[in-house]
Amino acid sequence: MVSPIFLYRYRYNNCSGFVYYNGYILCNIISFVSYSNKEEGLDWNDIIKKEARGTNDEDLGEVQEVGDSYVLTKKGLINRDKFYLPKYLVEGYDGEVIRFRVSEEEAKNSFVRDSAPTGDEYSKFKRSNMPQDIETRIPVMGEKLNISKTQSTQEAKITKEPITEKKTVEVPLTHEELTIERRPVTKGSATTNEKPVTSKTEVNIPLKHDEVQVSKEPYVKEEVAVKKKPVTETKTVTDEVRSERVNVHGASED
Repeated sequence: MVSPIFLYRYRYNNCSGFVYYNGYILCNIISFVSYSNKEEGLDWNDIIKKEARGTNDEDLGEVQEVGDSYVLTKKGLINRDKFYLPKYLVEGYDGEVIRFRVSEEEAKNSFVRDSAPTGDEYSKFKRSNMPQDIETRIPVMGEKLNISKTQSTQEAKITKEPITEKKTVEVPLTHEELTIERRPVTKGSATTNEKPVTSKTEVNIPLKHDEVQVSKEPYVKEEVAVKKKPVTETKTVTDEVRSERVNVHGASED
């Protein structure tokens, strides 16, 4: 009876089973172990000098170096190809072979180079279900100003108040006055039956004159038209916002 040394859970297409890491495989198909347990992760130092394989079990050489975003493998004896394979394409590791989601032809066309990738050059290969040991995402938070507008109502009051002023108007007035004119009497009109008065007698003669009567009549002097129009002005709003800065210690920052 073969005593198992390590026991791995694996999956290949729709097949599930167990693999004993002493070379005794309990399945009649070629399989590999997927490090699908994101919590345990992958010890990248453990894959140095281990064999790298691509899709269809194609040889991608031996692992020489592990960087922030790549795995460097070398293949060949004299003119050795240097593959800078993205970490993000790793599919699984069974303790001896690390497997990538890339064919040998794709690796030669895209990842054979003389120097390591820089910055986020390989970020395009990231997947949404990326294991945490390959990529740790730290949200960098910040605040932004959200400006909104609300309408408020103010009342504008229009008042009328009385104003008193003096008006002077010249009015022509007519009145009658007495004038005395003495005339000689002709002989024919000198005879009369009247006798001279024996006492003081008054003769009333009516005299007419104009009097001023003042009355006031309201009229529309002018009209005041009150209108409303929108006026747009720019207000400067200033406030403090907070953000975060990420400092990386003990490792290079992508």
